[in-house]
Amino acid sequence: MSETYRTVADAATATFVVRGSEFLGHVRPVESVDAAEAFVDRVAAEYDDATHNVPAYRVRAEPDGEFLREYSSDDGEPSGSAGKPALNVLTQQGLENCAVVVTRYYGGTNLGVGGLVRAYSRATKEAVEEAGIVEERPSERVTVTVDYDDSGTVRSVLESEALEFEADYEAAVTFDVRVPLAEAEALRDRLRSATSGRADLA
Repeated sequence: MSETYRTVADAATATFVVRGSEFLGHVRPVESVDAAEAFVDRVAAEYDDATHNVPAYRVRAEPDGEFLREYSSDDGEPSGSAGKPALNVLTQQGLENCAVVVTRYYGGTNLGVGGLVRAYSRATKEAVEEAGIVEERPSERVTVTVDYDDSGTVRSVLESEALEFEADYEAAVTFDVRVPLAEAEALRDRLRSATSGRADLA
């Protein structure tokens, strides 16, 4: 697989109504199969009064992208009318590390298999359009825990590398850093050196 991949830029939801049935397409970027399944579960719990919550995702099962895990389910809709059309949109747009759930509130009129295919495809497409598409490099999470005395040093290193991170100031300071795979080991070495080995890296 290539060193970069396409995914959605952000979480988004698109909504429309077809012959009385309301469809909500929910999409978000994810970094693992576990994160994709957690998103699917969260949407299903939030919309547990819906008639269907149809999931689909494409995720690099290993951070280096050795293989891609694809999953979809019709969640009670006629076979092949819901999950596969949603997954096909992700495939056609070349999206990876991306999960979608299409929620349907049944409106009393059957749409037929063709109508369902169109509706689930549309919900996925519109959610992806709402989210926007970006190109990403495979990355991993590095957790850095240090005492307050070293926190400024660690922050300076991360900012100089223009890395995304979140800092949590408790008894110690924990930085949750997203770093491209190819640069992760060099970052660990630099942080160890900058803190004279005091940084706890995971």
